[in-house]
Amino acid sequence: MGRRNESPEKKRRRELIRELLKGSPLKDGEDVNALMREMMAEVLEGSLDGELEDELGYTRYDYRNKETDNSRNGFSQKTVRTSYGDMDIDVPRDRKGEFEPKIIAKHQNTLSQDVEAKIISMYAKGMSTADIEEHITDLYGIEISDSTISRITDKILPVVKEWQQRPLCEVYSVVFLDAIHFHVRSEGRIVKKAVYVAIGIDMDGFRDVLGMWIGENESAKFWLSVLNDIKNRGINDILIVCVDGLTGFPNAIEAVFPKAEIQHCIIHQIRNTTKFVSYKDIKELMADLKKVYTAPNEETALYELDAFEEKWHKYPKIAASWKEDWPTLSTYFKYPQEVRTLIYTTNQIENFNRQMRKVTKSKPVFPTDDSLMKILYLAMMDVTKKWTQSRRGWGMIHSQLEIYFADRLN
Repeated sequence: MGRRNESPEKKRRRELIRELLKGSPLKDGEDVNALMREMMAEVLEGSLDGELEDELGYTRYDYRNKETDNSRNGFSQKTVRTSYGDMDIDVPRDRKGEFEPKIIAKHQNTLSQDVEAKIISMYAKGMSTADIEEHITDLYGIEISDSTISRITDKILPVVKEWQQRPLCEVYSVVFLDAIHFHVRSEGRIVKKAVYVAIGIDMDGFRDVLGMWIGENESAKFWLSVLNDIKNRGINDILIVCVDGLTGFPNAIEAVFPKAEIQHCIIHQIRNTTKFVSYKDIKELMADLKKVYTAPNEETALYELDAFEEKWHKYPKIAASWKEDWPTLSTYFKYPQEVRTLIYTTNQIENFNRQMRKVTKSKPVFPTDDSLMKILYLAMMDVTKKWTQSRRGWGMIHSQLEIYFADRLN
């Protein structure tokens, strides 16, 4: 009985394989591997010849159509490691040494590199080790261990270090600072650690993750070290820094970037001061509080805050907290609506952190700081590859910033 749904092309290939096996019968697994190596070598060498032919623009011995002063220059032998064993192939060369093969790159010596790329890609998506093992077995028919996956993904660590130390722009229009928390094993116990994240918007309106730092817990002291780090990497000035309500944050910023304007996130302030409000009061209270932070100017906002305090005296801590933090809560009233919308909340960085949590949700506990940093870096690279355009309406925002910060911008 013939095979179902078999295409003519597939039938032809099967017939060729049968003819091949008649002349070279396979006795054991080593014979199978040897045959596979020979077939792969033939395919690769043919592909490499085709690549060089395309680059030179003429076929072998077809000198009439030659339109280049470059030419073939024999072959060099290369040993490539495969899952079927080591395989020797002849790589064609050109006279000028300009040929850059694609199917087997110049410095590539294993066909398992595509497997490693798949593992790193799946790791970046937050897949568990067990799921990665299963997928690699399904895709390639090879089994890998936890330690192998860890060894492969560890290759990211030098890249992470280089990224974390790269130079930054001299001036950023806005920098958002926030922390995200994870559980990590440390000295035989599970501890909660903070990952400090800084996202900047440069003077051309493009976003960039300036860095990610792992610390024991969120503190103004650690933020001071973060700010010193980005200063040492080339930042001379930040026009506006947007932060949550962590105690001591403004002092840490002023110690490193004394000219920076500080905007306390309005959304954080609302959450922190209304979390104990009774359900029956929350709707009306929020409507009155909205009159404060959406006021057209600071004078009107303070008037509405006094009215709020008088009406909602049953919740005295709300108005008291807003008045205590008013110097940093009210910064955005200085600016027109376009700039206000940009800085009144740290939503820019919270959205980023939300995507980091989405990737890491399958890993409730990380074995080391390095394992946490690996997945965060890979997830960050996946997220930021879409950050290819400047912020919408940046022309208007830039014009406003140039006026307000004329003495600090060239």
